[in-house]
Amino acid sequence: MKKYIYTFIAVGAILFSACKNESPNYNLSINGTIDGFKQGKIYLFKVQDTIFSAIDSVVVKGNPEFNFNLNIDSPEMFFLALDRGHSKSIDNQIPFFAEPGNIEIHTTLKNFFNDAKILGSKSNDVYQEYLQTRTLITNRQNDLLIEIFNAERENNQQKADNLYLLNKKLTARLYLNAVNFAINHNDSDVAPYIALTELYDRNIKYLDTIYNSLTDKAATNKYGQQLKEYIKERKAEHITE
Repeated sequence: MKKYIYTFIAVGAILFSACKNESPNYNLSINGTIDGFKQGKIYLFKVQDTIFSAIDSVVVKGNPEFNFNLNIDSPEMFFLALDRGHSKSIDNQIPFFAEPGNIEIHTTLKNFFNDAKILGSKSNDVYQEYLQTRTLITNRQNDLLIEIFNAERENNQQKADNLYLLNKKLTARLYLNAVNFAINHNDSDVAPYIALTELYDRNIKYLDTIYNSLTDKAATNKYGQQLKEYIKERKAEHITE
């Protein structure tokens, strides 16, 4: 079964084949600056057939500005990646939803991911809104892990068990949040993307519900079609089990 799992991978550990677009009729322009970045390479990645692939790159020598031009059929997730040369930093990638038009990305070398400002993509605005709702839950889970560790260190098993139960409930809430957000944004390509990346191993009914709620446009775009095919695969596997 084809898994739609999109992961962030360090640039140095990626096997990629960079290719330039030959068509001059681009419908997407990605421009930006990286304050403090004087020398190195900037890569543009995307997932192609479940493989993380570099589709273009820019060599920076003194000028922190960069530009990528390409063609896309519908909104799609891309990753701006930074090759710092010899560095132990893992702050090297910025995921963003691109759509036809002009997109600007401005950030800094010091805080490449956290300082990123992305303008010109409504789809990315929706995706960032989703990440904010998700972070509210994951932050609480991170706090719980510390509380669980302290409870076990103090040999307070009853407290630890109660915290484990609360964490389990928060995990369920995390999935329900993804489902509800996708349904409430059924006109956005972010909805099927969330289903494919956050809910791929959940009950098939959640995937069905999200797909059936999509508007015609979202359903026929890239991630809507991928979700449709993935649901077919899941159902076919269930029949053969």
